[in-house]
Amino acid sequence: MRRLAWRGVGALLAVALAAPAQAQPVGLPSMGAASSAELSPTLERTLGDAIMEQGRRDPTYIDDPDVNQYLTELGRKLVSGSNNPQQHISVFALRDPQINAFALPGGYIGIHSGLVVSSDDESQLAAVVSHEIGHVLQRHVARGMTQQAQSGHLMMASVAAALLAALAGSGDLAMGVAAFGQAAAVDRQLGFSRQAEQEADRIGLQMLSRAGFDPRGMVQMFHRLMNASRLNEGTGGGAYVSTHPLSIQRMSDIENRIRETRVSAHQDSDTFWYVRAKLRVIQARDTPVQRTAAAEFNRETRARQGVSQSAAWYGLAYAAWRNGDLKGADQALQNARKGGINSPEIASLASALALKQGKAGEALSTAQAAWTRWPGNIGVALSVVAAMQQSGQDRQAVSFLDQRIKQWPGQPRLHQLQAQSYERLGQPVEARRAMAEYYKQIGALPTAVEQLQQARSMSKDFYVQSQLDVQIRTLQERVKSDRELLEQFKQ
Repeated sequence: MRRLAWRGVGALLAVALAAPAQAQPVGLPSMGAASSAELSPTLERTLGDAIMEQGRRDPTYIDDPDVNQYLTELGRKLVSGSNNPQQHISVFALRDPQINAFALPGGYIGIHSGLVVSSDDESQLAAVVSHEIGHVLQRHVARGMTQQAQSGHLMMASVAAALLAALAGSGDLAMGVAAFGQAAAVDRQLGFSRQAEQEADRIGLQMLSRAGFDPRGMVQMFHRLMNASRLNEGTGGGAYVSTHPLSIQRMSDIENRIRETRVSAHQDSDTFWYVRAKLRVIQARDTPVQRTAAAEFNRETRARQGVSQSAAWYGLAYAAWRNGDLKGADQALQNARKGGINSPEIASLASALALKQGKAGEALSTAQAAWTRWPGNIGVALSVVAAMQQSGQDRQAVSFLDQRIKQWPGQPRLHQLQAQSYERLGQPVEARRAMAEYYKQIGALPTAVEQLQQARSMSKDFYVQSQLDVQIRTLQERVKSDRELLEQFKQ
């Protein structure tokens, strides 16, 4: 079944990737005030939401709370210094060592893990994110996707077809992943004009400076990308340059603007270093690459000081924990904490390590102390839940999760964990309602309906049945409206 599913994905991707050969919008007109073209901002956001609901199930999508929270907060910090601070921005990561990034419709920005790992400081990473936000603010992706009259909107049609297949329920995962893969390749397919790229540079540079980052990070990163393109051709080092061509004219324009920009020193956030270390481990999929990552961490433990050195020890601890080397993880964590250094990432890993060692009580006390100190950290909150559940405190876990769902309403994992505790508490109806919400948030709408229907068949309470009937109808109507919306683009 898996082979058949991915054969379908390949076929759909072939359709999408064949389209741009005759329809690259390299001649987009001067932007000025962004045009809405045929895709209104509301419709663009709806399409982006649908694509991302499927994208969260892509095998390369990194479903890590530390990574996602950091990247999205970075994106929102940057956009707050733009001329449209209310623009929705959500930044996510993919497991890919290539140095690359891309923008999707609706304010979603994908960052390859290799981009974060290759950044020497936070300003360099923020420079690329700000450039992608520039594309979002000027609606380059939305306009490019719809201004393809010569090809009959083949790109939009192929994405819409895949999303429609996902809504049908059959082949839900495979077709949804196909839609995400097609949309994620938009940068490569569109081939933005030089003018559009320069516009994104200028807007990005302005955001970078207003948000307090060092604007020279943009020049540094772009020089790095150009060198990677020349020296590492064929190894993924030039991926970003291939989709966002870095001409001498663009570089000169950025350098000239920086000379006129007030430059202030930027202090990297601690989280940048710990997330960078975690992503280096996550993207190391085979033994040789893992050895290279370990060697780099060991070099950094000797060459760096303070938080960046602690992060290198954390990376070694996280790698050891993932490989089941609990003793090695414990020793590396102790080194990460030297000098009184601590962080939400270190505390979460310490709690997870205690759980693997069978010390549920210690894990819970560690997680709760961290939650008291960092009550806005999703990773720490999940550590508290994991320790509660392993300690048999499912009732407390449900209550804690109720509060966290109010705090972070768009986190599917919270509903999934709540369902697990409800099941252990002997509340199967509530468990299925929670799972329905989980499936709804990740985009598996037919599965969400099934969960609600199961919950209804289990309940004898007329009031609860009535509530479930309303939820089922609402979800079915959403599937219908989404289908009608996508049908507009299917040709």
